[in-house]
Formats: sequence, structure tokens, C-alpha cells
Amino acid sequence: MNSLLISDIQQRILSWFDIYGRTWIPWKLRQDGSLPELKESISPYRIWIAEVMLQQTQLKVVIPYWKKWMDKFPLLINLAEADEQDVLYQWQGLGYYSRAKRIYLSSKLLLGRVGNSNSTNWLIWPVEIDDWMALPGIGRTTAGSIISSAFDLPYPILDGNVKRILSRIFALDKPCVHNEKRLWDLSNKLLCHESPRNFNQALMDLGATVCTTKSPNCSLCPIQIYCLAHNKYDPVKFPQKKSKKIIPYQEIGIGIIFNQDGELLIDQRLETSSMGGLWEFPGGKKEPGEYIEDTIKREISEELGIEIKVREKLLSFDHSFTHKKLNFTVHLCEWISGEPQNLACQKFLWIKPNKLFDFPFPAANTKIINALHKHLGIKKQ
Repeated sequence: MNSLLISDIQQRILSWFDIYGRTWIPWKLRQDGSLPELKESISPYRIWIAEVMLQQTQLKVVIPYWKKWMDKFPLLINLAEADEQDVLYQWQGLGYYSRAKRIYLSSKLLLGRVGNSNSTNWLIWPVEIDDWMALPGIGRTTAGSIISSAFDLPYPILDGNVKRILSRIFALDKPCVHNEKRLWDLSNKLLCHESPRNFNQALMDLGATVCTTKSPNCSLCPIQIYCLAHNKYDPVKFPQKKSKKIIPYQEIGIGIIFNQDGELLIDQRLETSSMGGLWEFPGGKKEPGEYIEDTIKREISEELGIEIKVREKLLSFDHSFTHKKLNFTVHLCEWISGEPQNLACQKFLWIKPNKLFDFPFPAANTKIINALHKHLGIKKQ
């Protein structure tokens, strides 16, 4: 690409952004809600939290969670000095809970670097890509987006939207995973150094609103004339697709165990497990040929060392992850004998049903809690 071509693409994208860009995204604004000037620094803390939330999660879903987070932890020091359970509770519903744990750990590392008294002085915060990538859970795209957004410095990004745009402009003939080096090179060459904050955001906005996955609106694209996928092929065919993997399906039996006082039993997942530190209703995977009621009795015996009686079914539902699909079958249960033990969990509690929302649970458990409250006649708070 020659410099004149690059310059024209940059100007077309930035001109489009001035009219159609999502300039209202709250963490891309000053604290008072106004737009920052060129090369003006804005809060890297607010942007960092948002960028990690945006990993695996859409913008419209993230915004209310981000606002709630900022109300609870408005400054870096508030987050670094918080209890981990409070952090997980604020994350509840966003999924991929390891992100919250990495944010919590990173907050302590960042506070150690910038200091308590300087955490709102953006000039003290790191501005080098390697410094951000050294933090848990921060990859090159997230780091580049934080630095370019907060400090208006020229670091390229390569999220899904940018990959799709570049794959279509240049009609790349391989799946993105096999074109990573070339895509980074193209993103770096196209980056506008005079306005990297707006340019990177413009690319993301263009991919999210015009150059979409299934129905790209090419007539509204400012760089249509340069797009090989549009001019020679079918844009929907780009990026090239990877062969689909078979997603495993698992059946999970869950027990809502009551004692004689009307309390129910919850346990806390091991830190070394997926979603470690979150609370759950005990249960586990169904074995081949096993009745789901037997699954619940076996799993609870293995997990907590108690004997239960499985009673009526409360609900059954599917819940999908990126790598697997689960079917949950939930039964009300009665505690018969044995004292609960931490055999496969780090902690357990007997609690009243109306206290369930005081604990951080994985997203799938919200359906269970709501169904249980409805069954018991407990009104939403």
C-alpha cells in the first residue's frame, strides 16, 4: 500500500466516524461526559475495566455492568482494596469469571506501580504496550485499545471487527487464525497516527454497524471502493471460515437441598476450578446410563459427603458456552444424614432462600434461583 492510498482510507474512515461513529460510549469520554480533545488523556482505569468486560461480551450488554461497576469501584484504589467476593458479585452475569479475578489481581499490581495518591494522575499510568501486556488477562489488542483510547497514542488493535474489515478489504484467502501476523501488519500500516483514538474506534464502529458478519451494508461503507471482497467476490465469504468443531453436550444434575429449618445448602467452587470462588448449588455430570436423580445423589455424596432424598423436579433448561452445551435438571432435595464436608469445594453454607442473591453465582444459576423463589412464593426484591 502506498502512502496516498493509506491516507485516503484513513480520511474516509475518520470522516465517516465524525458523522456515524459511536461517540457516546461512556468510557471514551471525559468524566463530565464531554468528548476529549486530540492527544488529551482520559481515565485509563475506566477504559481498562470496559475493555476487559468487552472480551467475549457485546457493548450493549457491557454498558450497564460497567456503570454499576463504576458506582461500586469508582477509583483504582477502591477496586484494589475490595474483597474478592465483592468483585465477583459485581461481575455476576457477565460470565467468564476468570476475567474478574484477573482484573482484581491487576488492580493490586497497578496500584503498586502508580501509588495510592497518584491513581487519578493519568501521567503516572503505563503507556507502553509491554507494561499492559504484563498484567494478567491483557493481550495485545486489549493493551493497544487501552493505550490508544486513554492517551491517544498510536497502537494498533485487532479485535473481531477489525479482522473482518481487513479480511474483506484485502480479500484474504485464509481464516483469521492463520493470518494473524499479516492482519497485525495491515492494522499497523493503516493506523492514523494523528488521531489513533478515533481511528481505532472508527474501525470497531464500522465493523459493528456496517461491515457486519452476516449482512454487511456495503452501500454505506466509506471505503467500499477499496474493498476487494465487495468489488470481486461476496463480502459474506470473508473472513474465511474455520472448520466447525463438534460442541459437546453434557447433562448436569443439580440438588436444592433443604434442612429441617428451611435453609438450603450452597457451596463455593474450588479456586483451581472453572469459575473458582463463585457459589453454586451442588451437583454434577450425569454418567452414561444413569438416572438424573441418581446423578444428584452420587455427586452430592462425592462433593459434600451427605445423604439426601431427591424429590420433585424444579426445572430443566439448556445453557450454552462457547465450547460446550449443558442441560441442567434441578430437583428439590431433603437432607437425610451426614454432616457436610469440603470434599470437592472450598466452603459450604446453609442459608435462607431469600439470601441467595447476596452471593456471586454463575449466570446459569440465576434461572434456578428465580424458579426456586417463584416456587416458594418469594417476591423479587
